[in-house]
Amino acid sequence: MRLKIPNSVVIAGCAALAVVALISLTGFTNGGQQTQAAAVQPATQPATEPQPQLKLAPQTPIAEKKEELGDDQTWHPEWDVLVEEALPPEFLTPRVSRAVKPFCPRFSSLSEPDKRAFWAYFFQALAGAEAGLKPTTNVRHTEPEVAVKDDVTHRIVRQQGLLQLTYMDSQRYGCEFDWDTDKELDEHDPAKTILQPKNNLMCGVKILHNQIIDQHKPLLSNTSYWVTLRPDTMSFKVFLKQMANVPASCGRHSVRKAKPEPVREASTAALPSQPIAGGAH
Repeated sequence: MRLKIPNSVVIAGCAALAVVALISLTGFTNGGQQTQAAAVQPATQPATEPQPQLKLAPQTPIAEKKEELGDDQTWHPEWDVLVEEALPPEFLTPRVSRAVKPFCPRFSSLSEPDKRAFWAYFFQALAGAEAGLKPTTNVRHTEPEVAVKDDVTHRIVRQQGLLQLTYMDSQRYGCEFDWDTDKELDEHDPAKTILQPKNNLMCGVKILHNQIIDQHKPLLSNTSYWVTLRPDTMSFKVFLKQMANVPASCGRHSVRKAKPEPVREASTAALPSQPIAGGAH
């Protein structure tokens, strides 16, 4: 015996199945939220910043001499890369053109890779004048103006590394020097954080940013952190010799006899005072 199902029940059942199928296809839940569409949306990928184009800088005179003598305590090309990648954006703008004019008259018209190469050369020259390009250089000066107590080590200040920096710079400029670790190591141990080229050079970039961007001072200043950047000093003459091979794109073929243009330093009366240290030679 067959059970006869009324047509009205069949129609209702088909309608219910159709609703279930529709929910499954569209991804709507009982709460009315569309879940299926969300599931197929591609994950948002973080935007990657384009890598800057880099260009190696020429060798400074001291680097050329060291190569000639087979001295491996010299500038390494990868240090160019460290400097160029760490440059603040302001160092690539016309804002610094006046500051670097004594050494790179064409700076404002240079391509970005050439601007980066100039700065890499500048720090190589600074390291040549300060430390003879030897990253483990460690000097304690006796001159009263620099023979002061280091606020971090609580010892008489020593200028250390490629740019002759101090542990106090970790507090002043946010440099990555760790005295608690370094004090357990030998004085000239290259593993010391302050002697590692990357840490030392990155700190130098921060110090120079403070001078020419934050304090609006020229590159060559009588109150520069480094004595080698203070005109009319014997140390400046040493630095000037190392700037002799500045990249040709700068438009100056030789700076051996060049003199910085007279400049007026912006008043820093309203700016926080910055202690002067380091680089005495």
